[in-house]
Order: sequence, then C-alpha cells, then structure tokens
Amino acid sequence: MKSQLNSNTSAGLFFLLVVVVPVFSGLVYAALYSFGIVGILNTGFTTEHWKAILSGSPFWKSVGFSLFVAISSVVISLIFALAIALSWKKALHQGMLSTVIYLPLCFPGTVMAFFMFQILSKSGFLSRLGFASGILDDLNNFPAFIQDAYGVGIILTSVFLITPFFVILFSNLYHTENLENYKLLARTFGASKFQILQKVTLPILLKKSAVTVYLFIIFVMGSYEIPLLLGRQNPQMISVAIIQKIQRFNLYDIPKGFAMSILYVIVILFVLLLLYFKNSEYFKPKNTS
Repeated sequence: MKSQLNSNTSAGLFFLLVVVVPVFSGLVYAALYSFGIVGILNTGFTTEHWKAILSGSPFWKSVGFSLFVAISSVVISLIFALAIALSWKKALHQGMLSTVIYLPLCFPGTVMAFFMFQILSKSGFLSRLGFASGILDDLNNFPAFIQDAYGVGIILTSVFLITPFFVILFSNLYHTENLENYKLLARTFGASKFQILQKVTLPILLKKSAVTVYLFIIFVMGSYEIPLLLGRQNPQMISVAIIQKIQRFNLYDIPKGFAMSILYVIVILFVLLLLYFKNSEYFKPKNTS
C-alpha cells in the first residue's frame, strides 16, 4: 500500500513538472504579453489587444470555421466508422482487416496532408485522370478541394485520419458491451433489424463513445499541420490564425496572437469542464481492488 502511494506521488510529481509547469508557464507569459506587460514593444498594462480581438470578426470567424470543419469531419467519420464496424464485425477481430485497419494510424497528419494534396489538387491524380479520360477539358475545371472556402480538403484528410480510430473503438465497444446479447433479446420481443439498429446498437455505441467524440472535435479544431498545408488564408483554422499572428514580422500583431491563444484556451477549458461535470463517471478511476 505504501509503495503504491509513493508510486502515485512520484507519477503525480512527474506529470506536474513535465506537463503542468511548462504549459502553465507558457500561458502566464502569453497573458502578460497580451496585456502589454512584457514584450519588445510593451508600454505597460493595456487591454487594447483584447478589445481588438473580442470586438473584431477574424477570431470568431476562425473559431466558427474550425468548429464547422471539426464537426463535419467527426460526423462523416462516425458514419463511415459505424458502417464498417457493424458490417465487418468478425473481420475486424480476425484476418487481414484486423491488421490493415491500424495502418492509417501510423501516418502523421503532415504525410496524410501531402498525400491528399497529390490526390485532390487541380494538378493532382484525380484531375489528371479525369483529363486523360476525357471527362475534363481542362485541369482547371477540376473542383477546388484544396485551399477552398469550405475546407473540403481539410475535412477529407481528417476523415481519413480519424475514421480508423473510430472503427477500432466501435468494434471493441460492440464486443465489450455484449451487443449481440441485447440484439438477441430485442429479436425475441419482435424488433426488426432497423429497430434494433435504431433503438439498441446505435444508442449504446454513441453513448459509450460520447466523451471520446467530443474530445476528437476539440482535437480537430486545434489541428495545425493539415489546415496549414490544405487551407486558405481566409477563412483560417484557429491554430493557423494564432501562429501566423505570433510569427509575423509585424510586432504589433504578436500581443493579439497571444490574446487569441489565451481566449481559445479559455473556451476549450470551459467546454472540457462541461464535459467533466456532465460525464463525471467517465473520468472516475476504476477501483481495481
């Protein structure tokens, strides 16, 4: 018991030193910079940078666009993942598919973004295939999936990245929650296949994975490499907008970039707190004794 307590204390201290302290220090520095207390051009405490961000549309436009891309990506991924997990239940636990499904998880976002660029751009594989087959008269007639106003390229790339994870998640939940027994029980009461899917299978899978789905929405909202490579300058994903503000040659934009980062962190923390209080049982450690 004592050794377990010491181990937990050491793990807590390690987490505090490696994760909490650096992140907290960075947030404090960003806050001080955004209020003009530190920085190259600081002139003392000011709220002008915060007023500019809160009253201007670029920040909220970036947040809204990021939320749209994230929700679209996750919803499409959920549809594909549920279809695959429920159609190939046995194949996902034995045979080649049980191994192949893990392969997309090995690719970083940057690699997948470059791959999708080569496939979906106006000079990419699909446009050249359409031109060679006579479907397109000109390569420029190919639809704009890259650097488009709706983030189609970002959404498709995110879907390819996260769908395998949801497939694995739903496949494991299907077996751990003993859904076959529930489906058998529903059949004995005369439920049709569609009723079983609508009233039994989908509610259980989606409820058990709800917190994970919400966290993935936050994850996609904060992604950087994919929107940087496949997105356009306007609108921008929030992470790209923040980094460009901070790294621009215009030193007056740096405090605004830090203010945007602090404000975005506050929004995300608020959402995480809501998730925690509404799903507190999900975050409780399981008693293994």
